[in-house]
Order: sequence, then C-alpha cells, then structure tokens
Amino acid sequence: MADRRRAAAESRGRRAERWAAWALRLKGWRILDQRVRAAGGEVDLIARRGRMVAFVEVKWRDRVEDLDLAIDARRLRRVVEAARQLAPRYLKKGDDMRIDVMLLAPRRWPHHLANVWHDGLMA
Repeated sequence: MADRRRAAAESRGRRAERWAAWALRLKGWRILDQRVRAAGGEVDLIARRGRMVAFVEVKWRDRVEDLDLAIDARRLRRVVEAARQLAPRYLKKGDDMRIDVMLLAPRRWPHHLANVWHDGLMA
C-alpha cells in the first residue's frame, strides 16, 4: 500500500514538473535540465531567460489551500545548497542566478514565485 502511494505521489510530482516547465516556457524561459541531484538536495527544474538562471522547486498539492504550507525554509535550504553546487555547471560568465518556486494544484494555473531566497532567508 505504501509503495502504491509513493508511486502515485511520484507520478503527480513528475506531472507537476512537466506543467511547471511548460508554464515557464510560455513566459520565455528555456528549460536547461530537470531533476538534477547534488549532495544534500535536488533541483526540480533549471531554467534560463537571458542572463538569468533560475533553480526552481516545484510543489504540487491536491488542494489549493495546502499550497501555503508546501514550501518552508528547511525544504528551500536543500534547493539552495543544491543550486550552489550546480551553479558552475549551468551559469556562464556574467549570469545571475536565483531560486524560484512553482506552486501547482488542480484546475489552477501554476503560481510562479520568483527569487524567493535572499541571503539565507526566504523572501
């Protein structure tokens, strides 16, 4: 039973990442990579628009009301640490980087929170 729930959650997460990637593409972003692991964390999407590279955490919830609790400082720190490790691989000289979050729920356009991490604090 737990394996079935885990597989269903994994499937929802992958679907949410695909939707988030398309939403970013529609906003002019180019997806550089998906589900990239680094020591201590993972980045769901890495996207570029001009000289900006965004390391994007994607969260899906079955209810819109639950999106407020989908991301917290502890979870975001793992993304930040992974982004720091991965940055040399994706950034070119003169590029800027930021941490973004995409929140998704049924029958709702993805909500894009840009630049959510400032000097170790959530924005």
